[in-house]
Amino acid sequence: MKKLFALVAMFAACAVAQAAEKGLAVGEGVAPFYVTDVTGPSAGEKLCYRCRYGSKPTVSVFARKMTPEVAALTKGIDGVVGENADKKMAAFVVLMTDKPEESEAALKTVAKDQGIKHTPLTTFDGVAGPEEYKLASDSEVTVVMWVGGKVASSTSYKAGELTKDAVAASLKDTAKILN
Repeated sequence: MKKLFALVAMFAACAVAQAAEKGLAVGEGVAPFYVTDVTGPSAGEKLCYRCRYGSKPTVSVFARKMTPEVAALTKGIDGVVGENADKKMAAFVVLMTDKPEESEAALKTVAKDQGIKHTPLTTFDGVAGPEEYKLASDSEVTVVMWVGGKVASSTSYKAGELTKDAVAASLKDTAKILN
């Protein structure tokens, strides 16, 4: 009986751990966390964009690598933010890394090459990202959109899944926070 109980407990613990890695669910609140701004209006400062943007419709892209696909997604989101300035839409990109200082030059290059004007590129110290966001460890990119401090959309992409179609779908999802 003890072995059966231990086995059931082990399966339950695995299920809880997997559920915790699925990311935030629609309707959940978004917690504050600190990043270092690399290309935004507060470049060089450590700040909380979640706090700064408050209840505004916001897109946050969490990436473990700055790939050409992430750069394309960032450029697309930046365009949507620019088109929706009247709705006070905001966005920021979070590069999660154990070596944030080493990533700054690459982020500045992406911002310049892609013409990013409305979306700060930031770093977060640690590849797991903010604990409260429950980002899946096997995802390279997670796009979280919220309005009024509540998640409206959360999509994770594993390596190779952030295709042109996936970028287009993410851009279309911004309608969920603009209505």
